[in-house]
Amino acid sequence: MQNKITQLFGIEYPIIQAGMVWASGWRLASAVSNAGGLGLLGAGSMYPEILEEHIIKCKNATDKPFGVNVPMLYPDIEKLMDIIVKQKVKIVFTSAGNPKTWTKFLQEKGITVVHVVSSVKFALKAQEAGVDAVVAEGFEAGGHNGRDETTTMVLIPSVKEKIHIPLIAAGGIATGRAMLAAMVLGADAVQVGSRFVASPEASSHELFKKYVVDAKEGDTQLTLKELAPVRLLKNKFFRDVQEAYAKGASKEELKKLLGRARAKKGMFEGDMEEGELEIGQVSGLIHSITPAAEIVEGLMAEFYRAKAEIKCY
Repeated sequence: MQNKITQLFGIEYPIIQAGMVWASGWRLASAVSNAGGLGLLGAGSMYPEILEEHIIKCKNATDKPFGVNVPMLYPDIEKLMDIIVKQKVKIVFTSAGNPKTWTKFLQEKGITVVHVVSSVKFALKAQEAGVDAVVAEGFEAGGHNGRDETTTMVLIPSVKEKIHIPLIAAGGIATGRAMLAAMVLGADAVQVGSRFVASPEASSHELFKKYVVDAKEGDTQLTLKELAPVRLLKNKFFRDVQEAYAKGASKEELKKLLGRARAKKGMFEGDMEEGELEIGQVSGLIHSITPAAEIVEGLMAEFYRAKAEIKCY
């Protein structure tokens, strides 16, 4: 299947595995790339030396293209970028910051740059900065997302209407039917996060994976907008946050409650009570822990089945 995104990245299928913190290590990224999609390493939860180790292991595990997702709020971002250049990574997804900061630097090194946005406004800023493509991520997505709460179904056609560079849809996509819907709305590819968390290759804790599989509709909610909006599974920590809101907690009190390494505690170390459990609304549609290659194959098979069914109308 060839289009703007598959040609841009040199991949077989227009499926990108999101670079999620505490989930997207070299095993997951290489498995997705080997299956024909684009695997991403999630640098946001890695020290610079750990990122370098994962890049090297990913190179050894696949001869297919893969990339690195870099949140630009990362404190040692210069070190991350130096490692990416040193290791000759060819694709970088940036997020949570101004795309002008690193786009030209990376492109001058021959690196393809994609920026993640949550609104038309930021999509236009990314295009102006010269990125090669954008990911438009809707309100349904897990982890940190936009403050405007624009859903994927509204965001994708809105962004498509205003930009001319390739567009990748994200947020609420875990099935081939959702992939087809996103592409009908104007996307050239999809970025899938939550579905790949529930895979053996994801580096997240097995208890977290089980929590995701057991989740039902309505078990996630966006919260902590005063700090950085984040979609969480409802556990004890989430309920503590809601109680703090009910008592009129200040921004500083919320920061204190959040503390440090809360996401690591939950998603990586397996503390299902006190940890921050970031996942998308679509977790209610995830019913099994499935190998990454089977996820890719399943997405494409369902995509083509759904596409054939639509021809009947």
